Amino acid sequence: MIDLTAAEVAQLTGGRLEAAPDTRVAGPTVIDSRTVAPGSLFVALVGETSDGHDHAAAAVAGGATLVLAGRHVEGVPAVVVDDVPRALGLLAAEHLRRLRAHGDVRVVAVTGSVGKTTTKDLLGQLLSPAGETIMPEASFNNEIGLPLTVLQAGPSTRYLVLEMGASAVGDLTYLTGIAPPDVSIVLAVGNAHLGGFGGIEAVARAKSEIVTGLAPGGVAVLNADDLRVVAMRSLAPGKVVTFGTVRDATLRARNVSNDRLGRVSADLTLGEEAHHVTLNLFGEHHLTNALAAAAAAVELGLPLADVAARLTGAQALSPHRMAVTERPDGVTIIDDSYNANPDSMRAALKALAVMAGRDRRSIAVLGEMLELGKDSRAAHEALGLLVVRLNIKLLVVVGDGASGLADGAIQEGSWGEEVREVPDVAAAAELLAAELREGDVVLVKASNGAGLWRLGDELAATVTAS
Repeated sequence: MIDLTAAEVAQLTGGRLEAAPDTRVAGPTVIDSRTVAPGSLFVALVGETSDGHDHAAAAVAGGATLVLAGRHVEGVPAVVVDDVPRALGLLAAEHLRRLRAHGDVRVVAVTGSVGKTTTKDLLGQLLSPAGETIMPEASFNNEIGLPLTVLQAGPSTRYLVLEMGASAVGDLTYLTGIAPPDVSIVLAVGNAHLGGFGGIEAVARAKSEIVTGLAPGGVAVLNADDLRVVAMRSLAPGKVVTFGTVRDATLRARNVSNDRLGRVSADLTLGEEAHHVTLNLFGEHHLTNALAAAAAAVELGLPLADVAARLTGAQALSPHRMAVTERPDGVTIIDDSYNANPDSMRAALKALAVMAGRDRRSIAVLGEMLELGKDSRAAHEALGLLVVRLNIKLLVVVGDGASGLADGAIQEGSWGEEVREVPDVAAAAELLAAELREGDVVLVKASNGAGLWRLGDELAATVTAS
């Protein structure tokens, strides 16, 4: 947490001081007035449905000593700036600069079209036994969430794990400007947010900014199984290590296998050293996330043997990401409803097929993948084809925006009762209440904005009498 006077905050942000100059901020930086603590800095953000300035007085009453505001608020000690998110970033950058000058904090940042949050969660579990580790809540990976995470770090912080998301070229340049990484991880270049980027090559350029934005002496950790990612080695200002299943990966997974629940086992090899790992995460795609976290941890000085042991014991931490619930009525729910793009949707559908096998009925409840731009219809149809090719027994398509899924499945040969279209989450819940039976394996997946996470919660909490 920061320790600054109001005058220092004004100087660093170029803001107008509307508080006593010696007013001290020595508590957490918050954006929710309900979470203030004594000495807090309250950041008054203007959102789509709320305005933080309306809650500034309540924040001060709750213990905040200063408000970072975009306009004057009567009776509130504040620093008023033209651009609140930018000012927040300036504070975070200065805070990290001071920590680096007087401590031994190491910054590791992760980006990619899929897997960022899971990799971040794995990194936290690998690094925390070796020193105080700060990492984002949920998916705090943008121009607001990243500075808030940086500002949580203190003099005793050893590792600062950051998730960096991008919706356009330039986003990661901005984020690495706030927190230049000592270790940068690139997981994958995929078809996420294509509506904002305009094409896959622009996605690659955007992700590469986490490599070019490394701190002096920093290390790029790249996925050798993704050709667009491994090509970023030419942009790295220094050392590059790779991870993957291909022969020339620095950290390689060999003898890869999956159990009936889709959990991956592999031998992690680094030179002549090898250690066996069995993940507690569901879906073979998590091997990429595990290898990335392991490679970064080794670069930060952890022995591979310790890394392998901790990976085997690691758990899924964030909700709605391949969260598997075995209900007492014999129904298995796979809730992967936090977000979706074509790559993560394919991975989840393959995991569903593996977990259901030949003797259980597989059901995919899918909603719209958002922000795909002009490619949206074709991307949904292609996944509808994949549903049929994977022999998923029932496809439930939720919402008009996802209708291409149904069209693709029908074109590939599904008809009648194999594909159901429903208008919303409530209708999907009603259909499943009548449809589900013992032994079914149900995947729930869509972009977060489609709201299927509510269905995931309901299905995981529901017990149907058998």
